[in-house]
Amino acid sequence: MKKNLFLLLFILPISIFSQNFEDSWSGFFSYTSIKGISQGNDKVYVAAENAIFTLDLFTQEVSTLSSIQGLSGEIISSLYYSEIYGLLIVGHENGLIEIIRDGEEDILSVVDILEKTTIPPDTKNINDFYEYEGNLYISTEFGISVYDLERLEFGDTYFIGDFGAQININQVAVLPPYIYAATSMEGVKRAMVEDDNLIDFENWSTITSGNIRGIETLGNEIYIARNNNTIARYLEGVGFAQVGTVPSSVLDFKTINDQLSITTIDEISVFGPGYTPLASVSSLPEFDYELQSGIAFGNNMYLGTAENGLLIVPYGSFSATQILPDGPILNRPFSIDATPGQLWVVFGDISVNFNPFNPLSRLGISNLRDSTWTNIPYSEITGATDIVNVTINRENPNEVYMSSYIGGLLEINDQTPVELFNQNNSPLEIPFNDPDVGIRIFGSDFDRQGNLWFVQSKLNNGLIRKSPSNQFTKIDFSDVLNGENELALTELKISREGYVFFGTAENGLVGYNPNNGILNRIDEGSGNGNLSNRNVRALEFDNQNRLWIGTISGLRVIFNVGGFFEDLNNVESQSIIILDDGIPQELLFEQSITDIEVDGSNNKWVATATSGVFYLSPNGQETLLRFTKDNSPLPSNNVQDIAIDELNGRVYFATINGLVAFDGTSTAPRDNLENVYAFPNPVRPGFTGNVTID
Repeated sequence: MKKNLFLLLFILPISIFSQNFEDSWSGFFSYTSIKGISQGNDKVYVAAENAIFTLDLFTQEVSTLSSIQGLSGEIISSLYYSEIYGLLIVGHENGLIEIIRDGEEDILSVVDILEKTTIPPDTKNINDFYEYEGNLYISTEFGISVYDLERLEFGDTYFIGDFGAQININQVAVLPPYIYAATSMEGVKRAMVEDDNLIDFENWSTITSGNIRGIETLGNEIYIARNNNTIARYLEGVGFAQVGTVPSSVLDFKTINDQLSITTIDEISVFGPGYTPLASVSSLPEFDYELQSGIAFGNNMYLGTAENGLLIVPYGSFSATQILPDGPILNRPFSIDATPGQLWVVFGDISVNFNPFNPLSRLGISNLRDSTWTNIPYSEITGATDIVNVTINRENPNEVYMSSYIGGLLEINDQTPVELFNQNNSPLEIPFNDPDVGIRIFGSDFDRQGNLWFVQSKLNNGLIRKSPSNQFTKIDFSDVLNGENELALTELKISREGYVFFGTAENGLVGYNPNNGILNRIDEGSGNGNLSNRNVRALEFDNQNRLWIGTISGLRVIFNVGGFFEDLNNVESQSIIILDDGIPQELLFEQSITDIEVDGSNNKWVATATSGVFYLSPNGQETLLRFTKDNSPLPSNNVQDIAIDELNGRVYFATINGLVAFDGTSTAPRDNLENVYAFPNPVRPGFTGNVTID
């Protein structure tokens, strides 16, 4: 007796409405890289990496949607708008689906696939959406899931690989009486769309083999895009016959109003029924672009580029209209710095082991000033690659220095790159004459005399001071640290007395007293300095001149920085002990700390690599706030840097998935009080009420 084993997936509806954070948060997302485009009801919906913008075709108004309005901040993999139901549906790489209904602020988070334990985490990517008779067919890397758009709940899931295996479905199309599925490994499969038992893999038949990147209807015919860059049409009883070729792999394959658009990395072509050519564009004189997505309708092609946002090209034209909401160059900020009214953002991408070839990043830089972004492309920053740190001169905020972790020190003045200091125009040198080592600059800070101090790795004299007149002085620290063997020098901060401290990746914390030349170093472990780990990633002096130290596994404080240079062998950093339900615990125990910043109230903002952000009281005994992806618009719990605008208290968070800001209330003291008002004023004798100061 033959026995059939059917693998069933029962997905119970698990939906959560997200929260809107617009009252106290702002988002600064990049919309340059377009992952998906959809249209309907006279609007075009455009998915960037983890945010969305909408173009109203009548008014030309552009609006944005991000984690500030309740989106998850996860990487978007697909986008679809249902005109019938007025729903915008967003699919993510991790399996999360988000649904936004027209005219409503609430965003419905559908976590069924995301949280399904029987599906491997690396196969939950949402590849595509296809709507048919009230059902949304969701193409995933494990099969096809069906979602009821009326009831907003899941139905069946089809595992249609051989013997019911989970296989990657790139796209689904319906041409009655069949439903077709394009797979990566098992060709095109089809079944009767009205069959009540589509969960049975034996009801699906294979009508062609190979890797099929896309499938669509056009007129009354089925078309596919094969992995070998050919386009084929299905003839019943005959099979697939080639009708054309494309210059490279198909990235998007979409039919709208009987017009099929085929998008490759540098070309979009549009065809009518019978595969009749309607329009195409493969170059635009105004833009050097790479395509990632594309659709066509209404005699216009909509090109989703990797770096230029959305380009709209009319049929028969080679002139494009660019739609690009204001924002930074990328959604991967690595280092940020702020002064009143401005923020600088850099995007250097080195590994956790300080490998600049990760790969070598040739990226521009971004500056937010007076609520407007200025983006400086890589071609204008004199070849500075892997920019990993930015420091603004507080005495002259137009002067900014950026650390290239391979190429030297970049000076910016009034948003214009001025000089890249390297081995050709300064005393900076390439260690071992090895170009792969390069000039690895990282942490930097200004002292009160206007000198810029910074560290260069792979040297024994890698502590360097640059005077305002561009005189360079190198400090040899080989008595306390073998710089040539050290993996990397990291953060650098200067105390109010002018003491210079810098971290290392392998040998703890080094301090230097410029007044007498004394150097000292502490390491991990009791008796050696008591650091929580020798890999120091964050340093900050608070308003009481205490040095807060963040490592990859915890937090320490040096309460007397002057003592660091007095009793050299008995310097111990201190942990902060708090009571957790009455039990003594070490504050931020084993947390990988990436940055520490201090606000005007001497409270501490602490960024971590896995747990979001902590806002601590001046002594660290109280956690005032805690922000994560779950309770805030942080698009990731991996927060790489923090910067504070001391004038208005705004706190910027640079995460691996984008930049957001919290409207804090603590500002730094000011010398100029001309804009401060008191009410009542004057205060009459005998007045017993409150005096308001603004």
